Parts: sequence; structure tokens; C-alpha cells
Amino acid sequence: MKEVMPLRPYFKRSKIEAGCDEAGRGCLAGPVFAAAVILPKGFNEPLLNDSKVLNEKQRNQLRIIIEEKAVSWSVKKVSPKIIDKINILNASIKAMNLAIDDLSTKPEHLIIDGNRFETKKPIPFTCVIKGDSKYQSIAAASILAKTHRDEYMLRLHQKFPHFHWHTNKGYPTLHHRKAVIEHGKSKHHRKTFSVSIQQKLFK
Repeated sequence: MKEVMPLRPYFKRSKIEAGCDEAGRGCLAGPVFAAAVILPKGFNEPLLNDSKVLNEKQRNQLRIIIEEKAVSWSVKKVSPKIIDKINILNASIKAMNLAIDDLSTKPEHLIIDGNRFETKKPIPFTCVIKGDSKYQSIAAASILAKTHRDEYMLRLHQKFPHFHWHTNKGYPTLHHRKAVIEHGKSKHHRKTFSVSIQQKLFK
């Protein structure tokens, strides 16, 4: 079995550091969500990990812990309409900037999951590929972004049950793709699907 390395508590020890991540980038429907989290020094939660390797119950448990114990946290979303206008990458970056702006404590350094980020803020940042499996604050941000987005998609499911958003959360599953073909796109669907997703959609 592959050894799981413990998450690192910080990138820059001497700085107030916020971890940032997004959820919903590869979806056909719904907003993209992003979270920014500043954890306290000495934070220790053995269950904390990248949201993708946790089950729903674990993510929801961790959401409560993170929101209670974080020095500051924020979750923001960018709508499908804006995603279509500026593209999903820029929308993800916009959502992260909105979350950072909303933090009650000003960070002195940012660690961003992935390899692309832009900001007009005078705050140094470091992009970390697969950062949600390497740093505590990015993992915490991934959990908040994921759980808040899932909660939002569950609410939308009540009005659009034929898209199965209670299970697929807007991702291009077979049921979701077939529902789009049968019922057409809703106002919550992104109009600018990538070519690869369009090909999957109409197979």
C-alpha cells in the first residue's frame, strides 16, 4: 500500500498564510466555488486530507471543524453566466480572489492549488500542483469549496430533479448527459462546454 505523507502545516512558517482551492471546474452545470482558509498555528486534525480522497460524511465532519477552528475562512462562487463570459479558468481565479478578499484576517502569503493564479492584490503567492494533498490549509479550502458547492447543487436538484444533481453535483455523468439530451440545458448549465465534454455529451 502506498504510504500517505502527512500534510504540511505551512509553506512559509513566519507568515499568516491562506490556502486556496476551487470546486466544480469540470462540471456541466452550476457555479464554480472557491474557498480561502487561514488555519491557526499548531492546527492538528488527523482526518484532514484532500477532499477527493474523503467520503461525504468525512468531508461534512471536517467542514464543521474547519469552520469552527480556522482563524478565518471564506467561500465564494462565480455563476455559469460569468463562466461562459470569461472562461472557467478565469472564473476559478475570480472566485478565489473573491474568497481571499472576504477573509476577516488579511493573509501575508497565499498558497494556491494548481499551477495558475493571478491577482491584483499586493500579497505574494505560490502555486502548488496537487497542493490539496500537500498542505493543510489548501486541503481545508478544498473541503469547504466542495461541501458548500455540493450543498448548493442539492438545493438546485429540488427544482431540477431530472438532471440527477443530487448524485452527480453537475459533473458530466452518463445520467446527466442523457438528461441534457432529453430535456435540454437549464439556466444553470454552462453554455461553453469544452470540446471534449461536448463529445462525451453526445456519444
